[in-house]
Amino acid sequence: MSSTTTLQKEGSPTGDPGEGQPSDGLKAGLKNRHLSMIAIGGVIGAGLFVGSGGGIAKTGPAILLSYALVGAMVVFVMRMLGEMAAASPNSGSFSAYADRALGRWAGFSIGWLYWFFWVVVLAVEATAGAVILESWVPAVPQWAWALIVMAVLTVTNLGSVASYGEFEFWFAGIKVVAIGGFVIVGMLAVFGVLPGSDNPGAGFAHLTDTGGFMPNGWGSVLTGVLMVVFSFMGSEIVTLAAGESEDPRRAVTKATNSVIWRIGVFYLGSIFIVLTLLPWNDKSITEKGSYVAALDSIGIAHAGQIMNVIVLTAVLSCLNSGLYTASRMAFSLGERGDAPKSFAKVNKRGVPLAAILGSVVFGFAAVYFNYAFKDTVFSFLLNASGAIALFVWLVICLTQLRMRGILMREAPEKVTVKMWFFPYLTWATAAMITFVLGYMVYDKDNRETVLLSLLVAAVVIAIGVVRDLRRKAALKASASASNSASV
Repeated sequence: MSSTTTLQKEGSPTGDPGEGQPSDGLKAGLKNRHLSMIAIGGVIGAGLFVGSGGGIAKTGPAILLSYALVGAMVVFVMRMLGEMAAASPNSGSFSAYADRALGRWAGFSIGWLYWFFWVVVLAVEATAGAVILESWVPAVPQWAWALIVMAVLTVTNLGSVASYGEFEFWFAGIKVVAIGGFVIVGMLAVFGVLPGSDNPGAGFAHLTDTGGFMPNGWGSVLTGVLMVVFSFMGSEIVTLAAGESEDPRRAVTKATNSVIWRIGVFYLGSIFIVLTLLPWNDKSITEKGSYVAALDSIGIAHAGQIMNVIVLTAVLSCLNSGLYTASRMAFSLGERGDAPKSFAKVNKRGVPLAAILGSVVFGFAAVYFNYAFKDTVFSFLLNASGAIALFVWLVICLTQLRMRGILMREAPEKVTVKMWFFPYLTWATAAMITFVLGYMVYDKDNRETVLLSLLVAAVVIAIGVVRDLRRKAALKASASASNSASV
């Protein structure tokens, strides 16, 4: 097996926004259809299927406002990220852009925090998938199923970027078809025109007939925001994957422009169907899950098992993308000298072998902690990574404020996607994210998560700043020695 080192000179641009083969050693193995489905499926996580019931129970029909607020925030963040990624596609995405715009310490910090977030997610999703698989084949213990799904998807990612793309194409396709079918069938049932439906179809009456549209007040909408915000994570994956696509700029532009309808249909559309098929306080929504309850009300046979298959698909999709994302971020960090140099090497298939294995090892360790030390070590890892998604979005906002000027000075013709109402909407989005983080501190159920995440972030930032200061001191000493020698 041959390897090629792809380290660039420190401070040099991290990629050329041109088409064709990536300049960083990775291979353009993702087809346009792969990127399209990754972009669509990236916003449909397992959290949408299993976490929406709790939000509905807390907030009522007004949970639609919670989803709309978070959805708008994600749309704005993706627009900012799309602006930078379309101009300069890179496997490090926002970490590489933060490196240029805010400083080496910022790229280092957010890159490692994002890597940490995804390797912990690997354990969470592997366990969720194992629970479903064990219910089908109880002879195999849950921990063994978790290891099996991790191992299978590791092999997939080690094969080539094309195999990752193909698996994700089908995983995402199943999710898209399932949600699309649910919305269509549900809408027919809502108006009482679905043949054989057990639901009489109340139209839009259930949105207001049980305590009104906002039965628990405005405060519940904010609580709903905290409950749904994490189900949106993953939308930014397409900007990392674009660096290994046939036409990076086109892929990023298309994904950025379509994020509005994706969130509108898959999140707002499907939750709207649930709320119009059943009263928001129907106990089956929390007991069975919102989608299973809705399907049961229509009279769909074996709704629970159907949803288990869909949730398992979503879990495997998240695992597949999580491993890919973590490894590409590790690769980018290695390429910039912020991780072991071996992470920046690719084999003859263009796969960053060491970056993948390094991420998998931590993922397997997290799975072990989940079973051996669930209430101590794993609980800490889970809480310490819980708010990192919001940190990433905030850094994207701050980076875009600086990157717009850099891009307009260096290559204005490459800024083909632009953030709306810049810089005002960027600042407003950053303020909204900051408000959500502040409200998490105020909310007792989320306080530990955000405080532990802030603690981990502070440690990583401190390491990044110290590394940056040492690097600058070394460069200064080198320059001084060079000047002395020339005299």
